[in-house]
Amino acid sequence: MSRFLLITADNAFEQKVRLATAAGLPGEVLAVKPALLPQPGDLLDLLSVQQPEVLILGPGMVVDGALRLATIVDVRFPNLSMVLVAPEDSGVALAAMRAGVRDVVDPTADIPSVRLLLERACQAFASRHRAEFVQSVAPAKQEHGLVIGVFSPKGGVGKTTIASNIAVGLGKVAPMGVVLVDLDLQFGDVASNLYLNPEYSVRDAVSSSASSDTMVLKAFLTPHPSGIYALCAPSNPADADSISAEQLGALIKQLSAEFPYVVLDTGPGLTEHSLAALEQSTDAVWVTGMDVPSVRGLRSGLDILNKLNLIPETRHVVLNFADSKTGLSVQDIEATLGAPVDVSIPRSRALSLATNRGVPLLQEEVRDPATKNLHGLVQRFTPEWRQGNQRKAHRRVVIR
Repeated sequence: MSRFLLITADNAFEQKVRLATAAGLPGEVLAVKPALLPQPGDLLDLLSVQQPEVLILGPGMVVDGALRLATIVDVRFPNLSMVLVAPEDSGVALAAMRAGVRDVVDPTADIPSVRLLLERACQAFASRHRAEFVQSVAPAKQEHGLVIGVFSPKGGVGKTTIASNIAVGLGKVAPMGVVLVDLDLQFGDVASNLYLNPEYSVRDAVSSSASSDTMVLKAFLTPHPSGIYALCAPSNPADADSISAEQLGALIKQLSAEFPYVVLDTGPGLTEHSLAALEQSTDAVWVTGMDVPSVRGLRSGLDILNKLNLIPETRHVVLNFADSKTGLSVQDIEATLGAPVDVSIPRSRALSLATNRGVPLLQEEVRDPATKNLHGLVQRFTPEWRQGNQRKAHRRVVIR
């Protein structure tokens, strides 16, 4: 059995792959000339015997033929990660994604780039196996997934940090079944918080091609090492003006039909984009800091939304940067909001460090009081919590 199966007639590229895997990727590379696999059935038989994690369709194969072969392989071996080697200017990326190819790499790519791509392909393979196991022991999938919107009328209260940790935490419950969407379309920080450099953004995801073809939409998602997907904000703030609330509503519906969990990180204020997210949310996470302006801002926002009848039935109030020395108590905050505080996230040096590093706290499971409380927040979206009596119970949080 070989971890990597490479089909190529290019000896130089074969050597590049071997050097890339030798630099920290365990597992053997089996290289086969295309001429030795004249029929698709020959490759399928080889895959059945070798059971690789990654299939590399390398130089020496006709691109159209490689894509037809990839389509067949994707049906027979859906967990297999496939990589197509083709020039960047060939324009085959979209067709490749539709054929089930996970990544396209230029034949001139350097060894570190090839290694990184193969590492991601192996991670995707492992994640799909974990997801398959979870699905085999889990109840039947609901028609639409949960849509968890993270909101606050005031900026600077840590919405993106909360949303990122919710998504990463849920990624351990449903590997590759979570997508985090950055709806702060002008100045979103999801890419920074997850240390990602996405090729595509929300603007691509609301295009006509993506809205009419789920496979195209999935090609615009960026995989993250924690086992989730991210859909980041446009890099150009001006692009936000070209995305309508109606497009966002349709996008959220499309994603919730494909993923068990959709986490929405919204921008500050009650913009048309935030309201569109709120309309589609099954759960609203309301975040406030432990200061008078953010508490009053949230109260005003909730009053407006109550009048508009836009607040989802299931709500979770999160007190971020909780600190007993601020002069406010939990009772003060609950009295102002007219709602109980469900979860408090203590002010934490570890949490700040994790945010600055672009590695969410729940990704590395750092021992810290904030980690425990974030786990408590994530637990509120699991089937066990939602089916039990605890969803209706409220215990007053304690701040130390």
